[in-house]
Amino acid sequence: MYDSRDFKMGFTSWSFGPNLQDVEDTYDFIEANGDIYTEHIDNQIPWNAWMNDLSLPAEFVNEIQGRANRRMTNRDLLLSVSLLNSSRNELAPDFDGSPPQYESIGDDHIVNAYFKHVDYLVDQFDPEFLVVVIEANELLLHAPEKWEGYKSLANQVKNDLTQKYPNLTISQSVTLHNLIDPETENPNDYIDEIINHMNQMELVTISFYPFFKNLHTKSEFQEAFDLLHEKVNKPIAFVETSHLAEDLVVESFSLNISGSEEEQNIYLQTLLENAQEEDYEFVIWWAHRDFDTLWETFPDDVKDLGKLWRDTGLLNENGVERTSFNSWTSAFSK
Repeated sequence: MYDSRDFKMGFTSWSFGPNLQDVEDTYDFIEANGDIYTEHIDNQIPWNAWMNDLSLPAEFVNEIQGRANRRMTNRDLLLSVSLLNSSRNELAPDFDGSPPQYESIGDDHIVNAYFKHVDYLVDQFDPEFLVVVIEANELLLHAPEKWEGYKSLANQVKNDLTQKYPNLTISQSVTLHNLIDPETENPNDYIDEIINHMNQMELVTISFYPFFKNLHTKSEFQEAFDLLHEKVNKPIAFVETSHLAEDLVVESFSLNISGSEEEQNIYLQTLLENAQEEDYEFVIWWAHRDFDTLWETFPDDVKDLGKLWRDTGLLNENGVERTSFNSWTSAFSK
């Protein structure tokens, strides 16, 4: 391993349970075991309110203010914001469930509304790092006809935010698992386009869930990291990642993926080794604890989606420490 750690470590504020005490316990854990954390905003966008200067939905304001009130001033904050829906093929829906109308994602009314949205969030949270779009490359995979308009929006919003917040590090996250054998007609063209897009950023921010591509061994994990290091010539941060500690079976997705505590620990150790050797800015583990209790409260139509990440915590659903937690705390103490 290494004698001193040169990268930051942390978690998202994703709670393991639905109750206020669960949320408080999550923030307490993050503060004790990380020097950076993430507020991950990946749901509806109040498009109509932003476009027409209307009052923001109370549901939106209450959620954001509740999180902002827990801002840890003694920890760096990554704010991750999603422009896209959960399928990453369309703009995120408004609070009525439908996306806004547009001809191109780069249309002025979309760009202006999204800038207002992100500007509001940055003002509320005062982050050190900003992912202005979560998993941007997925749009090129799932709706390639929207990609050029997207790039226009991303550039304009980034430029406008940089003018207002010159010290804020701004990026767009990319899924490493979908740079590996991407399911598209022209995989080399897709990879080249995304790598070129990544290398225009000041910080390349990575979302990586190895089990999505059936990666299970240290050599398979390392091959993915090597691909990233060979292609990218800018500083790197892992803004969300985790690995299964239990088997994952989701019949509706035709998924049956093996997972184990030992394999999770091997992935975490490989990730931390690469973070040190390749001088990553930081590493964010998605959920510190399995969220079975929270998952039970999910609506039926998203339960299968939520199950994908449910059993990836460094603690199990009962709060019992896994082997990976010991690897985490050992590295964090350095």
